[in-house]
Amino acid sequence: MTDHVFYPWSVQASVDPVPIVGGSGSYFWDADGKRYLDFSSQLVNLNIGHQHPEMIAAIVAQAQRLATISPTVGNEARSELARLIVERAPGDLNRILFTTGGAEAIEHAVRLARSYTGRTKMLAAYRSYHGGTGTAIGLTGEPRRWGAEPTNVDVVRFFGPYPYRSPWGTSTPEEETAAALAHLRQVIELEGPQLIAGLILETVVGTNGVLVPPPGYLAGVRELCDEYGIVYIADEVMVGFGRVGEWFAVQAFGVAPDIITFAKGVNSGYVPLGGVLMAERIARRYDDTVYPGGLTYAGHPLACAAGVASIGIFEREGILDHVRTAGADVLGKGLHDLASRHPSVGEVRGLGFFWALDLVRDPATREPLVPFGAAGAAAAPMGAVTAAAKARGLWPFNAGNRFQIAPPLTTSADELRTGLEIVDEVLSVADGYVTG
Repeated sequence: MTDHVFYPWSVQASVDPVPIVGGSGSYFWDADGKRYLDFSSQLVNLNIGHQHPEMIAAIVAQAQRLATISPTVGNEARSELARLIVERAPGDLNRILFTTGGAEAIEHAVRLARSYTGRTKMLAAYRSYHGGTGTAIGLTGEPRRWGAEPTNVDVVRFFGPYPYRSPWGTSTPEEETAAALAHLRQVIELEGPQLIAGLILETVVGTNGVLVPPPGYLAGVRELCDEYGIVYIADEVMVGFGRVGEWFAVQAFGVAPDIITFAKGVNSGYVPLGGVLMAERIARRYDDTVYPGGLTYAGHPLACAAGVASIGIFEREGILDHVRTAGADVLGKGLHDLASRHPSVGEVRGLGFFWALDLVRDPATREPLVPFGAAGAAAAPMGAVTAAAKARGLWPFNAGNRFQIAPPLTTSADELRTGLEIVDEVLSVADGYVTG
């Protein structure tokens, strides 16, 4: 399967992909019949699970009616999905520019912020990932950006809160919030607020550690953006549409940004789709002037029909309630129980169906199991942990020194418990590297 495919984020000579041939619900399987419990939702996008029959039926029905049409004309599926999303959005976010994925949504969110404010500079966090296209990778604050530099993106980075490894040496979540907001204010003042168009922030940081913002942090970001006239962009490509038990993750923190970028979970990736959800005052900027952008496949009818079906499934099956309840009672409690028995687990973090075990070599010093940005031999311990999970039929969402967990939102409590039993076994491998 490697002769003619160029694989993303990979050393091509060492690629050896698992040949996947089918899936159903929370499981998928390879050509040899080996089944994997999907604890990654693939790339944290398969929120509704593999091969949901209602999703397949909706795509087929739309294809039979109208397979594709230009984004410059009206379309029933596109309009209906926009209405459904806006009705579930926070604040006054009520217009949607559809894209075909998350990175494109980021590109257009930044374009909107710059055009709306007349400014150019962007603020973005370290320990962030915003996508692999030009502006999106330029905003990204983690090692995957390095190989793409120079990106020529006018961006200044800041530190977000990370209580377990606080840049400011704080001892409580409240202290971390205060320190992080004071730091952000200083960055804004030093960079010139009159030059800053927007601030982009993952509501819950995803690939870089499942970092849940401490109490008051997002509200403080909102206040700073208001004070300085900065457009607050919430990147919810990964955590939107139920991942933490809310339609949009900001709703768990009582905050309404100016723009939300979404993709992945909007239709579980059954057909590529993304979008920019914006406040009315930003949309009005283009009532009498042309918006400088568009995409051939934006708001594709097949993708939007899948999105409409997905929202209906969410509501009929009570998925948000399930994520909140099982996320706390099964995943949260189960992972904390595992942490109490495995010295390699430095911290458990998460919310809903989005969790991370921060793996360490020494619980006292909090030395990570592998160094930041580790590759090759330096990354071998995490490679061994991941391989142990896959050998036992569990597919995790691992990154850096974190064992990350993001199952489909339809995963049952019993399936979650099955996964946790495997994680328990796998953590014994991580424990073997503990030296403290």
